[in-house]
Amino acid sequence: MTLEPYRASAVAVNGKAVLLEGPSGVGKSDLALRLISRGAILISDDYVNLKAVSGKLVASPPKNIAAKLEVRGIGIHDFPFVENIPVVLVISLAPREDISRMPEKNFIEILGFRLPKFVLHAFDASTPDKIFMLLA
Repeated sequence: MTLEPYRASAVAVNGKAVLLEGPSGVGKSDLALRLISRGAILISDDYVNLKAVSGKLVASPPKNIAAKLEVRGIGIHDFPFVENIPVVLVISLAPREDISRMPEKNFIEILGFRLPKFVLHAFDASTPDKIFMLLA
């Protein structure tokens, strides 16, 4: 099973992939850049290929955008990247007013895999810290 492409940016933290999903302009690339500055590694920006491999959902970049990250206001830059990383978390990015202070547990199903899903505001200073907390 393969899903190409899935509308999300993706980064890897300690061998675990995080999908950052949301509409254009919501902050996917900006958040990916801030996560990378804290030790994450780019998988893909804006679109990611997802497939089932050995009982896991794995993320890889589409070939035409591998190693590329759009840095709004600066342009497209090359970054080290990884591929075939198991997805363990989905972050849905939303405006601050749509963020619940005490959310219910939420999940999303992608290609038959049930993954935890959290809704966060990309531009809060603490959002990268929250993602690292969720992965710990």
